Amino acid sequence: MQSDMNNQSIMKNIILFFLFFSTVLVSAQSQKISLNQAIKLAQERSPDYKANLHRSEASYWRNQNFRARFLPQFKLNATLPAYSNSIKRITNDQGEDIFVRQNQSRIDARLFISQNIGFTGGNLSINSQIERIDIFGNDASQGYSLVPFSVNYFQNSLFYNPYKWDKKIEPLLLEESKRGFIENMEQISLRTCQLYFNLLKSQIQLKISHNNLSNLDTLFQITKGRFKMGKIAENDLLQMELRLLNSKNTVTTNMIALKKTSQDLARYLELPTENIELQIPDRLDDFVVDTKKALEEARSNRKFVIEYRRKRLESEREIARVKGENGLKINVNANFGLSQHGPELNELFNNYDQQQNLVVTLGFPIYDWGVSKSKRKMAKANLELLQTNLDQENQAFEQEIFLHTLNWANQRNFLETTEKALEIANKRYDITKKRYILGKITITDLNLAQEEKDRALVKYLNSLEKFWVDYYTLRRLTLYDFVADKKIEAVDIFNQ
Repeated sequence: MQSDMNNQSIMKNIILFFLFFSTVLVSAQSQKISLNQAIKLAQERSPDYKANLHRSEASYWRNQNFRARFLPQFKLNATLPAYSNSIKRITNDQGEDIFVRQNQSRIDARLFISQNIGFTGGNLSINSQIERIDIFGNDASQGYSLVPFSVNYFQNSLFYNPYKWDKKIEPLLLEESKRGFIENMEQISLRTCQLYFNLLKSQIQLKISHNNLSNLDTLFQITKGRFKMGKIAENDLLQMELRLLNSKNTVTTNMIALKKTSQDLARYLELPTENIELQIPDRLDDFVVDTKKALEEARSNRKFVIEYRRKRLESEREIARVKGENGLKINVNANFGLSQHGPELNELFNNYDQQQNLVVTLGFPIYDWGVSKSKRKMAKANLELLQTNLDQENQAFEQEIFLHTLNWANQRNFLETTEKALEIANKRYDITKKRYILGKITITDLNLAQEEKDRALVKYLNSLEKFWVDYYTLRRLTLYDFVADKKIEAVDIFNQ
């Protein structure tokens, strides 16, 4: 029996040695990283950064497309060729429908410059077109048509100008995207901070659980010796053995948690290894966050203010569109130019004929059973609903900043309190452990001291995490760096 117990003790010591050796080996091969380094990597590599970059690129090119729509468009359209050999139904000179065989080909080319007119909402174009038709068969022939110059203007409605609204809304969308890019970068910082502390807490808790296991194994050996000498009851021995078994389970659980949290951070930062050694970040220098200052910076920097204006303009645009398209409609299509046709190409460049067209279309609903009225009322109701929702969002926005600023004012005190509590708990545990070894207290007192020490550690780590999470949340809410006392800006990714 004594031999078995000695063998078990030797085996436990060997296991503890290898655990310690493996920990040292992993640490030697691990990549050391600080919180600031982790955030910098996340803002260069993480999936969230790539998605943020792609969204900003899409917004940038959307704005470029909008601006290009108000520049002259130079295009060439051509048909090379269009051949047809089939029976077609046509109307003859007497107004009768007859069937004829059509065996011909057509080649045409149209060169034009078009320009959207933002002031009126119409489109102006200048065209030049040439066309050739070849008829095959017994009566083979060919013909040409030339329009050397043609000016066209088209406007869908005189009472609704979509370009006017686009010029108001599109710049807001671009500015909203720029501010959204900075907000998302701060959200990446916040997300990285959370992953960083998840891993940091796992690493520290695993080290503590290893130390607890080592201490409990030593105390268990002492307890067994006391039990053999009859100084303690069997219940105390069993209680110590139970704590030793639970400590082993705690080590296993913490190892699994460490594996998961290390994978989460390594994948988010796209690191080549999951063996990461983290540094406990230092506390920031003292700085005061004034609630009024935080609200001013948030209103000035956040995209919410731009988004508020943009959504209201979009609702007002919808009302203007409904009024313009459901009341009196006036469409204008005008054309002026020169044309010529003939069987020979060289006959097309003299004696031009003028071509002029003007079409004005009017439309007015005399009685539509309230369709137009309901559309106007619905658009107005949607605007009022949007206004109510935006007002509520603005109140929630201001309340969030106010409460977070108030919470930040006390967060440093919470951290200092938990740090002091951890120091006291560790000191009390060391004293209690020494008294237990001397046989002056029971195992129950020792267990309570260890539980208090572990709880104090968890509270300190959680408080340290909350301190940094609150800091990066404050940055995200205001887009202001209160440490450097300046606005947070992003590098222009499109002009590098």
